[in-house]
Amino acid sequence: MNASDPETRRLFAALPSEDNNVLTRLEARLVAQAEEEGILDIAYRTVDTPAGNLLLAATEQGLVKVAYAVQDHTAVLQKLAETIGPRILHAPARLDEASRQIDEYFAGRRRRFDLPLDWRLSKGFRRDVLSHLGQIGYGHTESYAEVAVASGSPRAVRAVGTACATNPLPVVVPCHRVVRSDGSAGQYVGGVDAKHILLTLETAA
Repeated sequence: MNASDPETRRLFAALPSEDNNVLTRLEARLVAQAEEEGILDIAYRTVDTPAGNLLLAATEQGLVKVAYAVQDHTAVLQKLAETIGPRILHAPARLDEASRQIDEYFAGRRRRFDLPLDWRLSKGFRRDVLSHLGQIGYGHTESYAEVAVASGSPRAVRAVGTACATNPLPVVVPCHRVVRSDGSAGQYVGGVDAKHILLTLETAA
């Protein structure tokens, strides 16, 4: 069969370019097999929220990454492949519970997340800071200086800022509740607008 023959081209043009049902089934089988054989390093999905589209990624240990669109989801996945493992698949089921709790949070029905977390992307003092953030109550804020004191290093205000800026689990680990000493919001990994949305949501509740 000559691929350049007009009749051959007509026949191929009549074929569907892709079968979405087949692709969906193949993807599901691939994910199921990878999970069964324990060779899926990271599963991911995205969720739409009032603060923007969020990428959720999880290992077998738990939620390991939450990323805003401004962080470039493709770049985030590439970094995860380099840091944790290259076997990454769009496998939403592993993140069903995380997605549900995030939806509840933005709907005002959840004030605390109850999810297994994989902390491997945070170490040392940064991890100490992030561990403290969960103790800041819903609808409340602390200054960077107050978080430094609570984390055991009163002079490490700048380091607290770095820990918040590099928080791998924003929203779930509430770095948005850390503000400047003058009460202004300050910077945020998801952008200033996203931080205002989160603080306004909690204050209104």
